[in-house]
Amino acid sequence: MIRTILEVHALQTVPPSCLNRDDTGTPKTAVYGGVRRARVSSQAWKRATRQGFHNLLDPSELGVRTRRVAELLAERIRKLDGSIEQADAWTLAADTIQAATGSKIEVPKRREQSSRSDAGVSAAAPESKYLMFLSAHQLDGLAEIAVKAHGSGGKDYFKDKAVKDQAKRIANTRHSVDIALFGRMIADGADINVDAAAQVAHAISVHRVDNESDYYTAVDDYKEREDDDLGAGMIGTVEFNSATLYRYAAVDVDLLRRNLGAGLRDDEPVTEPIRRAVEAFIQCFLTSLPTGKINTFGNHTLPDAVVVKLRDSRPVNLVAAFEEPCLANPETGGHMRQAAEALVSYLTDIETSYGIGEGDPAWVLRVGRNTEALTSLGSSLPMPDLIAAVGAEVVRRQDQA
Repeated sequence: MIRTILEVHALQTVPPSCLNRDDTGTPKTAVYGGVRRARVSSQAWKRATRQGFHNLLDPSELGVRTRRVAELLAERIRKLDGSIEQADAWTLAADTIQAATGSKIEVPKRREQSSRSDAGVSAAAPESKYLMFLSAHQLDGLAEIAVKAHGSGGKDYFKDKAVKDQAKRIANTRHSVDIALFGRMIADGADINVDAAAQVAHAISVHRVDNESDYYTAVDDYKEREDDDLGAGMIGTVEFNSATLYRYAAVDVDLLRRNLGAGLRDDEPVTEPIRRAVEAFIQCFLTSLPTGKINTFGNHTLPDAVVVKLRDSRPVNLVAAFEEPCLANPETGGHMRQAAEALVSYLTDIETSYGIGEGDPAWVLRVGRNTEALTSLGSSLPMPDLIAAVGAEVVRRQDQA
């Protein structure tokens, strides 16, 4: 079966920073090729990518992932029917979500006692036991069912199997772009889980990295006398590293199409939401940054080297190009030149050895003289042109599918 697989490969240099830290505050690392590497988890970069969608896509094309889903749905319920009291809206929302997903929505025990009103009724909203991911369209549809339930017997309304089936259909259709790309797991409702169309690898440095520690002090700006305190008002340490990262992601465009279904708007071709999703993913994945310690280090960089490919078989992660860690070149400086050369060399070798890649289109974005090796893969395009070209080719292939 011929498939459409989108791959994004990027090399990005990050100065002293702590993009993604563990429970001790230390920048995350991993051993690869026998040496310690800087690492940024896939979850951190997926979160940053999803946040970027809000600057590119209409809110109706996005979802919300939260434990406070009952509050979110209750707001929509009360917009449809302002006569419903807040507490009733919370109850309706909880019953509706339970019917749609099988998940029990209730007031957390930690808040139940402390939030009781004088009448003995809980003044706190019920919550899900785990993060729940629902699209704007799904929330709107569930709100409409909840309002019908309010006028038709409340909780008893959801005992009807046809109503339950309708609620499940609403929760399992018209998925948002972020749900279609990154998937959704509902522990109590496996039949409405969504397989992720996008896979994002942990970013790792192409070279060996040692974490460093920054000792800092803060001075008290307000002192009555100069000899009040001869020391600092505050002292501390923060760990950091700097690295040239290899970043990789792949999108199964065919699965993305199935996840999106007929589309999010009734007046457009089926391929249009696929194009928007692919273009938004490329731009947000490449331009986003996890925000860990961003105010401390100001490490706002963009990739210097980008290769985007469309494959018709399976995705290929090129991280093995850096299994032998890059070494800083004292003549040219840094790791970027060697990393770009290693990426191109390995890409060529793996495709030749396995007989893949022939005829697969590729697009390149490169910045600076240290990325000249990428010219063998094609002419460098500015980001807007690259994204438009990939989007157009994806639509062409999907139209033929």
